[in-house]
Amino acid sequence: MQKPLRIAIVGSGLVGSLLGIYLRKGGHTVHIYDRSPDIRTIQFSGRSINLAMSDRGWKALDGVGVGDEVRSIAIPMDKRAIHLKDKLNFQHYGKEGESIYSISRGTLNRKMIDLAEAAGAEFFFEQKIWDVSLAEATLHIGESERGEWKDVKYDMVFGADGAFSRIRHRMQRQSMFNYSQEFLNTGYKELNIPANPDGSHKLDKYSFHIWPRGEYMLIALPNLDGSFTCTLFMPFEGENSFAQLNDRQKVEAFFEKNFPDSIDVIPKLAEDFFKNPTSTLVTMKCYPWTYEDKVALIGDACHAIVPFYGQGMNAGFEDITILQEFIEQYGDDWKAIFEKYQDSRKPNADAIAELSYRNFMEMSSKTADEKFLLAKRIEKRFSEKHPDKWLPLYSRVTFSHRPYTEALAIGDKQKAIMDEVMLLPDIETIWDSAQVENKILELLR
Repeated sequence: MQKPLRIAIVGSGLVGSLLGIYLRKGGHTVHIYDRSPDIRTIQFSGRSINLAMSDRGWKALDGVGVGDEVRSIAIPMDKRAIHLKDKLNFQHYGKEGESIYSISRGTLNRKMIDLAEAAGAEFFFEQKIWDVSLAEATLHIGESERGEWKDVKYDMVFGADGAFSRIRHRMQRQSMFNYSQEFLNTGYKELNIPANPDGSHKLDKYSFHIWPRGEYMLIALPNLDGSFTCTLFMPFEGENSFAQLNDRQKVEAFFEKNFPDSIDVIPKLAEDFFKNPTSTLVTMKCYPWTYEDKVALIGDACHAIVPFYGQGMNAGFEDITILQEFIEQYGDDWKAIFEKYQDSRKPNADAIAELSYRNFMEMSSKTADEKFLLAKRIEKRFSEKHPDKWLPLYSRVTFSHRPYTEALAIGDKQKAIMDEVMLLPDIETIWDSAQVENKILELLR
């Protein structure tokens, strides 16, 4: 058991709340601060992409015994439902029984705060942290940046305060701190498919719905109440862009032309479109993530990624799993714990950032491409026959705990092999043959 410390966590989001549960179970006093009001007391909408919980996330939740609490608010999705202009294709994710789980961000966040409070963490909402003294682990809290501040000293501070973290902002002002942020020229907007009058879902409940259209796409994930949270991703400027869709008629005409089967299920299309904000997508990288044995960043505060692999929350939760492994290994040597944690996680955070960026191309364009879907079928068939030789990239990221760095490296090798296989003459007719199987075995050697 570690020596009990007074620890502050800045940020009451998903990662901050789960970290609070872990640290409480470790016997520490935990205070969690957030500049926003308590999410449990307010309506939450208009800026969320539903979460897709997968194996890494479940491992972290099960590690402190709260997985089943969260399973009760999640819906399994075992496949993609790909809405083409004239037909619907289904593409299963992993092996039989493997699913990702749709969870509303607001619902999960409320649940995580409840669970952290039940574990004994104390929350302080509407507390603006403007700065932190790194060497003293002291938070500076006040109403405004220029006004009077109150200083609260801790043994240790974790910054779990997201992509635009105040704790990281302080760390950035030291020498030798590397930092970069890159915005996509694609933004997103939330829309809603309500439930049927009897509370049932208007679309297949157990699918991740996607309307791939190249430069832009629409996705929909199921909620417990029969509704779907939809997200429209499109460029800010240019031909098919948010800038172009500037009045009700244009929005309705655009959806009728490009997403014809969505028109009937999104009754408040124009209303939601103009009411909900258009949000940005950013990839943020930095290093180091820690300061001596006093301050550490975790989750989006040190590695914000775009949402196209559904791994943002899963990667943040995995940070906690790995941190906990080093806590068990190094006991009270927090300096060693922090060093090992950032050395282990940084390359993996960079790898999932790259994979997430690439997956935008796959979701928005390739899922509509017959060649791509055939390659996926060949890959699935081969991996079922030779599970020791081939685990598809998606499964490696989503249904395993192997490092993201490994997924990226092996995924690149597999892509090169599949590109060669797809060049075989008559691949459309021979895809399920011994010839194709032997070709892959040969290329794997």
